Amino acid sequence: MKVGVTGASGFIGRALCDALLTAGHEVLSIDARVGEVPAMEALVHLAGIASSRAHREKLDAVNVGLTVRLARAAAARGSSLVFVSSVKVHGESSQSPVRETSPIIPSDAYAMSKARAEEALRAIPGLRLAVLRPPLVYGPRVKANFLYLMNAIARGVPLPLASVTNRRSFIYLGNLTAALLRSLAAEGTFLVSDGEALSTPQICQALGDALGRPPRLFAFPSQLLPTKVRGSLEIDDTLFRRTFGWRAPYSVEDGIEETVRWYRSR
Repeated sequence: MKVGVTGASGFIGRALCDALLTAGHEVLSIDARVGEVPAMEALVHLAGIASSRAHREKLDAVNVGLTVRLARAAAARGSSLVFVSSVKVHGESSQSPVRETSPIIPSDAYAMSKARAEEALRAIPGLRLAVLRPPLVYGPRVKANFLYLMNAIARGVPLPLASVTNRRSFIYLGNLTAALLRSLAAEGTFLVSDGEALSTPQICQALGDALGRPPRLFAFPSQLLPTKVRGSLEIDDTLFRRTFGWRAPYSVEDGIEETVRWYRSR
């Protein structure tokens, strides 16, 4: 299959292109800014602004406007579109596991732009669309909060997380790319994850074990911590697993070990 990828040089894009080539697909790197789509069977749209600190106007222009232009071009060419959204369209936290039918209640500008993009895509006539909503993605070359957490644990920085009792879903980069490959000819909206939810102290412990540095966690009133640290955001990805007969090819332990191996090799 000839597959186009936007954001091909990014964190997810590099791994996806490698996985596509390994699976025997022909890969085309697409410049999302151009808004044009050559002949291909499927387009995976990864490019966008991931920061909630960006101005809403810029988020709308890139995450919504460019996405819609690409999707219309894909529909005109008869190409299917796989759009990588985010579990954050369901909010920053949830008291029960999130499903595809859970309310759409984005809490920051980034998540709002993803929700608006999803809505706009579904209104495009003739577009064969699959939407994936992953949680936080980790793996080699990870950045932002996950990298900051690894740095803190590796350096022995005390962290006020011992009292946190949340449950959060994650997805290893290799599991996400495997899910994207299964979605190339699919239609529908799906949540995807590693399948195992962890508390914030558990993910710290797993990283500490792999790093050989026990995390230095101390008790602190959890209600004083930010929601993204203390809140639960667990995914129920039963629909994706049942629809595709899918199992995550990598365990959480596998994913953490590969991420730490990259971290040490930098």
